[in-house]
Parts: sequence; C-alpha cells; structure tokens
Amino acid sequence: MQLELSERDYTDLSNLIYEKCGIYLHKGKRELLRARLAKVLRKHDFASVREYYSHLVGDQTGKELIQLLDSISTNLTFFFREPKHFDFLTNTAIPKLIRAKRTGAGKRLNLWCAGCSSGEEAYSIGITLLEKLSDSNLREVSILATDISTRMLNVAIRGVYGEEKVEKISYELRRRYFQKGVKNWEGFYRVKPALREAIEFRRLNLVEHFSFNTPFDIIFCRNVMIYFDKPTQEKLVNRFYNVLSKEGYFLIGHSESLTGIGHSFRYVQPSIYAK
Repeated sequence: MQLELSERDYTDLSNLIYEKCGIYLHKGKRELLRARLAKVLRKHDFASVREYYSHLVGDQTGKELIQLLDSISTNLTFFFREPKHFDFLTNTAIPKLIRAKRTGAGKRLNLWCAGCSSGEEAYSIGITLLEKLSDSNLREVSILATDISTRMLNVAIRGVYGEEKVEKISYELRRRYFQKGVKNWEGFYRVKPALREAIEFRRLNLVEHFSFNTPFDIIFCRNVMIYFDKPTQEKLVNRFYNVLSKEGYFLIGHSESLTGIGHSFRYVQPSIYAK
C-alpha cells in the first residue's frame, strides 16, 4: 500500500527543512520525499507521517532531519569537477595570493570548501595547492571543508574512493596522492596522509551563524546555493563576503549565478568573483 503524504504533512515537513537548513523543497521533490518517508516509517515503526514529523520537531540534535535530507539529496560530485576553476587557481589566484602573502604579515593561505559533500572537491583543492606550492617558500596551507551531512563527512574523512572515482586523475597525481588498495581493497584508492592532513573536515550548517578568527583567501561554494531560495542565497553570499580576505576569491558552480542577489563582490569571470 502506497504511503499517503497529505498537503499538510508535505507543507509542514518542507517548512521544517527550510527553517532548520535553509533548503527550499520544490514541488518536484514531493514524490521522492514520499518514497523516502515510506522507507523511514517502515524501518523505525512510525505509525504515520504526522508522528514522524513530531519526532523530527522534538529531536534537539537535528540528526534525524539531516538523515532525511541525505536521503533526498543528490550528492553528485567527482574529483576536479569544473576544471576551469582549478586552472584559475593554478594560473591566477594562487600566484597572486602568494605574492600578497610574501609582502604581508600573515603567511598562511586559508581556503574554505563550503558544502564539501564526500570530499572529492576538497581533496582536488588540496592537490592543486600542494602541486602549486611545491616549489614555493609558502608551506603553510589551511583548508577547511564543511558540510551539513555527517554521513558525507564520514566518507570524506575516511578518504577511500572506488577506482571509477579516481580514473580521470592523471597517473602521476594518483601515484603522488593516493595509495592503491591490494587484496580486499583492490579497486579502491586511499588518500595519502600528506593530503589528508592538509584538510580539516567539520560539520557546519551554512544557514546558522558562523564566524572565523582568520579570513579566508579563497572560498569554494559550488553547486550548493541551488538548494536555497533567493533571500537565503543573498544572506549567505554576503556572509561569505564578510569572512573573505581583502585579496580573496569566491567561486560558485558554473550553473549558478549571483544575478538578482545584492552583494559587494567584483565579477572576475563566469562563476568567479573577487572582494
């Protein structure tokens, strides 16, 4: 028997997700949500969607809501996705920032990968930085990678990926930054310690207040804001602006735009902005 998802229940769940996570659940997600709810109710023996909703409201940790979001989210990501951004890092952003760091007080290069999912993007940023900085005196690099999903963060922290995930990475980079699995781990690759230790993974909800002691030189927030409505996007973009350094860059997904959003960023090229 198919689970019934009433208009009231759908509206209340959508509003709860928006209130807690800032994610706008459009009508096209209703059938997917209904299917996921049916599995949750069977697994945890809830009598109705209304009972499950009450459980979500009463869960002070927010973990149950995040698990529901995980089940309806598309976590499509891969290494060096949207490669023009990494070309920009290598050829423009990093050289400029290194020059600025050498003449300034702070030597550490700080980056933030916001909405890092299962880690491929954060590790791609790390590889790009380590490759570019290998011949530089600037050795201190700090990469913060955050996501709302503890499940995705656990995958990222583990740093183990199937062969199909890394096959498009060049042989040299694979050899340098990944350990190839053997025996029971054949067909898998593990991120090597030097790369893993360059990145701090942390759970963070972007719609909640955040502040940092040190500004970031580069912020990646790619293919994340598509889940938010315009008011939430505008609020988030301006908060990113406030935690970016004077020379810093802000990168969004190629399919995203700041059009229609009030902000102070300077346009550099499609999906790349500067403070």
